[in-house]
Amino acid sequence: MGRIRVLVVDDHRIFAEALAAALAAEPDVEVGAAGSAAAAERALERAAVEGRAFDVVLIDADLGAEAAPPGLRRPGRPGAEPPDPARRPAVTVPLPRRPAVPPPGVGARPANPLRPDPQRTDQLRADQLRPVAPPPDGISLLARLRRGHPGLRAIVLATADDPHRAARALHAGATGWVAKESSLARLLAVVRGVLRDETHLPPALLTGVIRELTTARRDRTESERLVETLTPREKQILRCMVAGLGRQAVAERLYLSPHTVRTHMQNVLGKLGVHSTLAAVAVARRAGVSPAEPAAPTAPPSVASTTVPGAG
Repeated sequence: MGRIRVLVVDDHRIFAEALAAALAAEPDVEVGAAGSAAAAERALERAAVEGRAFDVVLIDADLGAEAAPPGLRRPGRPGAEPPDPARRPAVTVPLPRRPAVPPPGVGARPANPLRPDPQRTDQLRADQLRPVAPPPDGISLLARLRRGHPGLRAIVLATADDPHRAARALHAGATGWVAKESSLARLLAVVRGVLRDETHLPPALLTGVIRELTTARRDRTESERLVETLTPREKQILRCMVAGLGRQAVAERLYLSPHTVRTHMQNVLGKLGVHSTLAAVAVARRAGVSPAEPAAPTAPPSVASTTVPGAG
């Protein structure tokens, strides 16, 4: 085995610099570092272009957690407090401004500033009910990197052993899970092991990870069974739903009426045993249903040349 090129991806600067320095002291290891997902993707692309591709990437499982809002930070990250369900963030709603009073006889009577504005109240309610997507973590980045660089081995660096996240990492393409407090010798053993196509997990995680993978397989099998109950047309509709198309867009794509599409969508929800499009898409993804391909652009009609008698 020749020199091993390792890319460390961690936005905790002190830890990343210490780890990179320790690895670089090994005679057969060459190290690069990236402090964000974007920097990691640029480093891998540049290395591939230069013909010096990285062999292994070490990714912090909690990458990006410190940049997340306080309520979305993950527990276990240095400097990030675990969310306390008993403490709710205070919400300050600004009082509506008192409108300017028009001159006597001009315009309508000013609104009562203490009476809630229905439009503003509806907007505040919508803002509070709008779901906030969790920030992407290192495992999400790992999946993207493995798709773009299939030969890259990926090892997750974690502050805590979590069977659910470890199973997610394996599903995303990781071949190793190492605690951050592990020794350098342990990390190097895992790095060299994954280059021999081995998968390394801490023994304490094995039972939990096997249980998680078994559950995921069972859920996938059930989802596949439900999808198989759909007719070919309903499967077409479902693929369009996975692609994020609305009823009108599906109607235009499949040359159907919006009413017909609505009926098909209701049938899909009923057969999948769900009550919303989002839930149907979740079942479809578990079953491995791919989204509908983007519609091909329609070429503009050609204009035939016409000879006008007497012209020219």
